[in-house]
Order: sequence, then C-alpha cells, then structure tokens
Amino acid sequence: MSSEVSKASTTLPGRVEKVIHPHPSSGEPEKAQIAVEGADHLYREIRVPNRLTDANGKKVKLKEGAEVEVKIEAESVVTKTVPHHDDGVNPRP
Repeated sequence: MSSEVSKASTTLPGRVEKVIHPHPSSGEPEKAQIAVEGADHLYREIRVPNRLTDANGKKVKLKEGAEVEVKIEAESVVTKTVPHHDDGVNPRP
C-alpha cells in the first residue's frame, strides 16, 4: 500500500511566449512567460523562474516558442466532488 496521498490534478497545454531577462543588478531570476491554453483571456499568462532540471539532473532553461504542460495539483481533502452532468458551463434555459 502506498503512503503517498492521492492528488486531484489537471494538465493544460501552454507555450513560452517570451523569456524575460532581468536587469543585471536586480538580483531577480530570468523568467519564462507562459500562455496557458484554456485560461481566461486576462489571466492566461503566468511568469515563472526559468529554471528546470532535466532527467539527468542537469539545469536547463526554456526557449521562446517551447510547447509546455502546466500541471495543477491539489490534495484530495481540499477538493469537492462535482456531479457527473456538471461540466462548469451554465445550462441552457
């Protein structure tokens, strides 16, 4: 039996729109701006530090135009069950 708690999750496709280089004296990390498909227009872009680790443990960065996946996870105890017919869209009158 696994001791790991199961998590609810969804994965959305995205694309790196641009890589943002900080001012040299700011101390801020380089960031990748990602457009998340399926998000509301005004909230579709997120900016995250452009620091990843590949399968071999090597530090890598995203390139502009890269196709990515944005995964959202939550512990099952902070989610609620949705009726099968509820797809989040308002029903027709």
